Amino acid sequence: MSLILASGSRIRAELLKNAGLEFEVEPSEIDERAVEAPLLEAGFSPDDLASVLAEAKAQDVSSRRPEKLVIAADQILAFDGARHTKPEDMAAARRQLLKFAGKTHELWSAVVLARGGETLWRHISVARLTMRAFSPAFVGHYLADVGEAALSSVGAYQLEGRGIQLFERIEGDYFTILGLPLLPLLDELRKQGVLER
Repeated sequence: MSLILASGSRIRAELLKNAGLEFEVEPSEIDERAVEAPLLEAGFSPDDLASVLAEAKAQDVSSRRPEKLVIAADQILAFDGARHTKPEDMAAARRQLLKFAGKTHELWSAVVLARGGETLWRHISVARLTMRAFSPAFVGHYLADVGEAALSSVGAYQLEGRGIQLFERIEGDYFTILGLPLLPLLDELRKQGVLER
């Protein structure tokens, strides 16, 4: 059975490849902000937002490639009652990191499997991350070191790299933080007959 990853995320592709999966990459073409807008207005929770967006991505690619098993994922960062997206520039990344300093935020990661336009399985998990109380000078040095890579992450950090220096405590699954709850996905792929049991 052929797999498609409905995401252009380098880290998600790397996680699947490192786990021994063979797959094609075909990013979803949905407008995430357009899908999300009415959900935010209706007061959807971060976990529901992540789940709906992951399913929309899976359905989008599955409708074009119905014979393939499609993996789609989404991640929502929730902090202080608000949802955050990837910072648009380095100034926004700096403001966001300073706002998070010394506080806890949540990352909700959803993953969905679809085939033939039908959702076969979905999973959502959460991680709680507490940043240490760092100085504005540290944030400046950190962003200068990591550069534009900070803009590719919803939290303006990459935990698998220098971003780990921002944190005091982490509760939750590492793969959830990276945006793909990998262990539940692999378990479901075994049930689907894609991987050996």
